[in-house]
Amino acid sequence: MSSTTFLILSIVGICGIIFNAAAWSVNNFLMTGPKAYLTYSSSVAAGAQSGMEECKFQFGWERWNCPESALQLSTHNRLRSATRETSFVHAISSAGVMYTLTRNCSMGDFESCGCDDSRNGRVGGRGWVWGGCSDNVEFGERISKLFVDALETGHDTRALINLHNNEVGRLAVKATMKRACKCHGVSGSCSIQTCWLQLAEFREIGNYLKMKYDQAHKLEMDKRRMRAGNSADSRGATAETFHHVHATELVFLEDSPDYCTRNASLGHHGTEGRECLQTGKNLSQWEKRSCRRLCTECGLKVEERRTEVVSSCNCKFHWCCTVRCEQCRQLVAKHYCARRDAAATNHIKRRNKGHKR
Repeated sequence: MSSTTFLILSIVGICGIIFNAAAWSVNNFLMTGPKAYLTYSSSVAAGAQSGMEECKFQFGWERWNCPESALQLSTHNRLRSATRETSFVHAISSAGVMYTLTRNCSMGDFESCGCDDSRNGRVGGRGWVWGGCSDNVEFGERISKLFVDALETGHDTRALINLHNNEVGRLAVKATMKRACKCHGVSGSCSIQTCWLQLAEFREIGNYLKMKYDQAHKLEMDKRRMRAGNSADSRGATAETFHHVHATELVFLEDSPDYCTRNASLGHHGTEGRECLQTGKNLSQWEKRSCRRLCTECGLKVEERRTEVVSSCNCKFHWCCTVRCEQCRQLVAKHYCARRDAAATNHIKRRNKGHKR
């Protein structure tokens, strides 16, 4: 191994700490190695964090709500799980890193990166041509792949699944890009348009991957051939399985555990004590059913608690130039999942047996 390759891999390994819940700060990076790759380290860390924040948003009212333990990717703990939820964590983290690197490139934060003008001047469609400053997703993809995929050091089926789901996240960034255009012509006639591609809002990428999560495909492996270990027969079984998987499809290997109940060894907190929604403006049907999903279907009851909320109100502008507000107090009713008596819990669990997510 050359010294350059060793230094690059060292930086990649160091940046693995971005997926540790206790190590989001860029100050935790050991600043050693090639300067070219250190340039991107803060963007990689910020991108991974934005991915996990989006994960928490997408699963905010589900039994598995992207807990802090999810920040440690499956390759970095002894469990190496390959559930549907793990697939989403890999995809959204990978997408977040690629998205942030691409965005920072467009903002001029990197000397080595600029607009993607490779198609400029070509006819894109009727009445428009490629031009302007397209977001350089090829750059974001290349650098993010260097950092994120190198975290996967395994050579088994789980490793291939993780790498596949990383790629699904990167493809999601490309699939959601938007075309922006500017009109040209005499007196604003817009006889022709110059168009370029730009990143969508990251929330749209999160929505896209959440849909992929709902449609994720479970891989059915030939266990008899897999028992051969690292033999050619085992690798052949894995290759055959992935041959039928679409590049944009999230995949998983294991069924999800029961997220209703606490499991400290797996890092699952259960739904007891979780807040749910019963009333409120503009709630989706999914949010309105959160109390049933988190509480009653998990053998818990819905408990109402009233809390006092203090907020600024009756704000007035005073010349010049201050704003003065009063402090208003309001009682707000919130709902939480609470334990019920044992007999009722057993009855509900029998009724809902088999409902995992």
